[in-house]
Amino acid sequence: MRLLVLTTLTMIAFAANSVLNRLALADGAIGPSAFAALRLGSGAVALAALVALRGRRLPLAESGRWAAVAALAVYVLGFSYAYLSLDAGIGALILFGAVQITMFAGAVLAREPVPPRRWAGAALAFAGLAWLFWPGGHDAPAPLGAALMAAAGVGWGLYSLRGRGASDSLAATAANFALAVPLGLAALLLVPDGAPLTAPGIGLALTSGVVTSGLGYALWYRVLPELPATIAAVAQLTVPLIAMAGGALFLGETLTLRFTGAALLVLGGIGLSLLRLNRSGSR
Repeated sequence: MRLLVLTTLTMIAFAANSVLNRLALADGAIGPSAFAALRLGSGAVALAALVALRGRRLPLAESGRWAAVAALAVYVLGFSYAYLSLDAGIGALILFGAVQITMFAGAVLAREPVPPRRWAGAALAFAGLAWLFWPGGHDAPAPLGAALMAAAGVGWGLYSLRGRGASDSLAATAANFALAVPLGLAALLLVPDGAPLTAPGIGLALTSGVVTSGLGYALWYRVLPELPATIAAVAQLTVPLIAMAGGALFLGETLTLRFTGAALLVLGGIGLSLLRLNRSGSR
């Protein structure tokens, strides 16, 4: 029961990042650059504090660190700017689908064995995203927002691929957040926001950085060793659905036929891939 509760809290935290970001931008309480910079900075402080409490240091100078930092910055900035125009649930679905397709492509390029069922699952997920992106209709997502979120998903997918061999994932994540802060500040200076910097907006950004990013990732790395790999992956299928529910509850977003069909294809395709992995015992 404890593991179920902790895993559920982690998935809610991940989905809440979409709701918090969209809520802040939709109300004009803060701009996307400021939100991203505050999320990175406060997340770095929270994660560094947790690492220090464990008596460890941040591995800032570790080889290959900057590739992960760049991927993290692409994720956070693309995520933030995308929510200028995307609903929370649609954004989370695009992000999740792009992450999984990126990691699938990484497995193919690394010449890892890919069973037929995983190919079929990836094709279904891609078809779902293609349906969601297809132009035309009042419920089509904004093209620029969708492209930015897809870029964020590729960034997070590459970040995940880079971090698979980390000996201490929490310390590595804290170091990556700390080193990405200057990139977030540079984006704020180069692309200044037109929106004001208000107390509610700052509060939402800090909540995203400290609670749903910093503490959320820390909690994830706490429960991940206790979860079978397939169960951990399946649990993440709930994130877009939780984000959709949060968007409906806090933002009044509506469920459309396009989003429903795309979600079924994306999540069903990924679930099909994971089912194959579970049966084959390859992970």
